[in-house]
Parts: sequence; structure tokens; C-alpha cells
Amino acid sequence: MTIYHAGELAVQRRLGQSDIAQRLSRMVRDEIPQAAADFLSEQPMAVLAATDDARRVWAGLLTGPVGFMHVDDDVVHLDALPVPGDPLHDVLNGRPRQVGMIAIEPQSRHRMRINGIATNTGAGLSIHPDQVYSNCPKYISRRHIEGVSAPPARRDLRRTAVLDDGLRRRIAAADTFFIGSADPDGNADASHRGGNPGFLEVLSPTRLRWPDYRGNSMFMTLGNIATNPSVGLLIPDWDTGSTLQLTGTAEIVWESAEGAQCFVEFDIAEVIEISDVSPLHWSTAALSPANPA
Repeated sequence: MTIYHAGELAVQRRLGQSDIAQRLSRMVRDEIPQAAADFLSEQPMAVLAATDDARRVWAGLLTGPVGFMHVDDDVVHLDALPVPGDPLHDVLNGRPRQVGMIAIEPQSRHRMRINGIATNTGAGLSIHPDQVYSNCPKYISRRHIEGVSAPPARRDLRRTAVLDDGLRRRIAAADTFFIGSADPDGNADASHRGGNPGFLEVLSPTRLRWPDYRGNSMFMTLGNIATNPSVGLLIPDWDTGSTLQLTGTAEIVWESAEGAQCFVEFDIAEVIEISDVSPLHWSTAALSPANPA
């Protein structure tokens, strides 16, 4: 009996980490330990991933005051919804959906992932988990909150399918992004990727590339890509609170380099830029010492 699907098992075998992955599978639960519940209750933001009706995957940002995430009877409650314009606003406004969620605390480099079924409650979401686990602090840039803005009177929204020079510079400067993926049945996962600026490389106005660094050996993201190429990226602007959301298709490039087990190349189908998604303004990053040079 295994928690992994065929794509995850295939990647584990290819990279010679099946035994490690099997041992680590014991840390994945379907209930929320008290320490995890306490961690979630202290976080002012979370990233969600889900698949829309066109089978595209999106990743989006939710924020709220400390306590907006809380756990009751092994159900995660979020007293917030994706902002209008975020594709997840509509995706999560109807029937229950499979979602992936990651809560990250940049100041401590801690993170927790929860996958399950999300139901819209009208004022927020309730997530019934089927996978709950934490990750190591590798590759997380340390930041702390320096200010909180009032809600904006309006948000600016832009859609495009091609990266202009400004978007290309913003992506190339990123030290953090989040990736949403899903297996062929739509079971979604949200994960973090970090590195030194430039690790997320712009190959062309419609194609990106990044290295996949050694992590927890479970390969939930790469395993999903191996069976379902639909992927969504979220690139937050930690200073202004704006977000870039990209959806498209990814492929694994089986070549290694310093610090990288392989690479992922991503073809862009659509980009959505929304201003003032988050009221949080963060400090300049202290890059992770685990980042390959």
C-alpha cells in the first residue's frame, strides 16, 4: 500500500530515491496534528492550487489577519476567498473542489502542505484534508512583515499570453514562486520553489525554465507533471502585494547540473497580473543558505 500515484513512483525510481520516499510517506497524515493547527492559526497567508473547468491549473494567494486560518475537528477553515479576477475566485465558487494548499512562514522558513476537498462557505473556504505534511526549510528566503496596507479602493488587472520586458525582468528577479499541479484525476498540490534570483529563467516571451533542487524525495510536483502537464505558477511581489499568475504546460527535462536533479520547462498559456492582492509588505529577502550558487 502506498500514498503515491504512478507518476510519483516513476520519478522516485528514475532519480534513485524510492526507498527514501517510502520512509517519508509515513509523515503524510489525513488528520491535522495540534502543532500543525497551531502553526496554521499564526499565518496571515496561504497559497491554493486547483484545476478549472478547462483543466488548467491555477495557483493563487489568500491573506487575512492572524487567525483567519483555523482548524476545527480536522477541518481547515479559511475566512477569506480569492480576490475577484483571480481565476480561483470562480473555480472555488461552485461545487466542492480538490485543492492543494501550502502555508509558509518566511521569517522562520517553515511550511506546511495540505491537500483535500475545499467547499465554499460563502465567507470563506473549508478544506477537508486527505494529505497533511510539513517540509524542510530548504530554499525558503527569510522575510518579515514590515507593514500592512488598508484594503484597496480598486485593483488593476491585466491579462496577456506573452511576457513583455517588464514582466520578464520581474520574473528573472524572483527568488520565490509557488507551483500548483494536479494528477490526472484533478487531485491538486501546491508547492514552493526558491533559489537565487535568476533561477527562474525566461527562455522566451512564452517559455520559462527552472532547476528542480534536491528536496523531500517524494516528488509530488514532478510526479504530477509526469502524468498531467497542466501547471500553474504564482509569483508574488513581496513589496507591493501584487501577484503574477501563470497557467500552461510543463515538461521535465532529464538533465542534471550543479544542485539540480533535473529541470522543468514551462509553456505559458495565460498570465494574469493583479495589483494589491495582499496587504502585506515584506522586508528584503535573506536568501536561503541552501540555494545552489
